[in-house]
Amino acid sequence: MCRFLVYKGSDEILLSKLILDPTHSILKQSFDSRLRLDTRRGQNNADGFGIGFYTDPKLGSAPCLFTSTTPAWNCTNLQRIASKTASRLIFGHVRATTEGSLSEDNCHPFTHGSLMWMHNGGLGGWKHIKRKLGARLADKWYLGVKGGTDSEWAFALFLDTLERLGHDPSACPEKGFGPTVLRTAVEQTIAQINALTDSIPQDVLQSEDVDTRSLLNFAVTDGHSIICTRYISSSRDEAASLYYSSGTQWVTRTGDPDDRQYQMERKDRGADIVLVASEPLTFERENWVNVPTNSILTIHRQTVMVHPILDKYYERDPHHVRSSAFVQAKGLVSNEKAPSGSISPANEPPQASFEGYRKLAAQSLCSRSISPDVVRRPLTPASSRASAVSR
Repeated sequence: MCRFLVYKGSDEILLSKLILDPTHSILKQSFDSRLRLDTRRGQNNADGFGIGFYTDPKLGSAPCLFTSTTPAWNCTNLQRIASKTASRLIFGHVRATTEGSLSEDNCHPFTHGSLMWMHNGGLGGWKHIKRKLGARLADKWYLGVKGGTDSEWAFALFLDTLERLGHDPSACPEKGFGPTVLRTAVEQTIAQINALTDSIPQDVLQSEDVDTRSLLNFAVTDGHSIICTRYISSSRDEAASLYYSSGTQWVTRTGDPDDRQYQMERKDRGADIVLVASEPLTFERENWVNVPTNSILTIHRQTVMVHPILDKYYERDPHHVRSSAFVQAKGLVSNEKAPSGSISPANEPPQASFEGYRKLAAQSLCSRSISPDVVRRPLTPASSRASAVSR
């Protein structure tokens, strides 16, 4: 299953400082995705990759996109481009295919106008809802789908939903659509996917043993605001992992440009940089915050916010425990610690060569959590810090 990365900063950053250089960069995750607990497919995300980033507004509001079916670790052009390209807003994605063939049309991110979209997960009961999903779309969004992934069809549904909310997805407004509009469109997209899976007849579910649980870790931006979700259509299961980190500088520990040990520095309570990642680029516990299952994360101007998605799968009980078995069976990992004595989805102990690393990862990454209600953190230039506000 895929891995993705989002960067938003007040200053430009070289793509190489995110994509190539860190010890556990997204390029490293393309061949050594160590938080994948299901090792039956190995740790590879080798079915292509994509990098999307915004350039000088004088060149237009649409993002620049570079995709390839070549494994990220084996693409010389990625090395050349990333070391000479800088941006304030970057999406990165490495793909392990579940739907759709190996082609550039199926590589994330997907774009339309100023909008950019990527996905980690899959739509439950996909072959049973694809026709109905397509029937919901206006012709231009239906015909705009070029590839065969459920992720691109979900993007088409998002574009259709945005238009039905009264906003032209092709308009490319100078200041973006705004975080509220994007968040509403994403939430309604998720609700429509759930409605489609709920409509699958019971006799089909039973006769074909259809699993309707959807893993919907979406990321979408208009070049200004960013919306990310960590979601599963279940009240009993954990979603695929998602983390964020914020601070004032993303730098190496020593200042040496050849050092691969990056860290997020925070010189005060404000932040100039926000990173969102399926799998963290560093393993310092204090640098990464666990996004709760079935939450939506918003990044806009001075603020990072995390809200719960309040639908039938939301659990208000703070002591409610979700199972990580489903997400592990999909080759992913949840943020939360697995129960002691648990074993892999294949009913076998984890491979010995990864046992120590996973214990370290669990200690480093899974013990910090945030309130499921809302978290706000400022994203402001150093000259005008705002204190964090929580509710």
